[in-house]
Amino acid sequence: MDPLLLDRLLQIGDLFQRDMARAFEGTGLTTARVHLLWMLQHEGPSTQQTLARLCEVSPRNITGLVDALEASGHVRRTPHPSDRRAVLVELTATAADTMAQMQKEHTELNSTLLDAVAPEDRDAMERGITAIADHLEQLVAQAADEPPKDAP
Repeated sequence: MDPLLLDRLLQIGDLFQRDMARAFEGTGLTTARVHLLWMLQHEGPSTQQTLARLCEVSPRNITGLVDALEASGHVRRTPHPSDRRAVLVELTATAADTMAQMQKEHTELNSTLLDAVAPEDRDAMERGITAIADHLEQLVAQAADEPPKDAP
């Protein structure tokens, strides 16, 4: 029996997770920490409140992530230019270099993966993957809005 599409998607997700774990082995960077660095790379300096929303974690979790990344020299906290009660989190120069390298590798892997698909099939594949991702996002959002099945 051929694997279901869902089986293949789960396989791809697992392979990405294993590759990321291998790439960051020994660096002290976890998936959650890398995700936060990725958000800072793309959004620029941000408040912890904004980062918690972007990373979809609690304020308490974002504080722990920022504390760990500050201790490892990846981020620094600086005063907010217009709100003296707020603090901005920004990448250090070293982390900015790391993230630029990661962006380069991300782009290269994208090209490598696309090379595995026949050129005439790429547009259809990208449309299909986008449609699946968009629909799954809707299903997850709907499920989050529904009460638990065992609730009265």
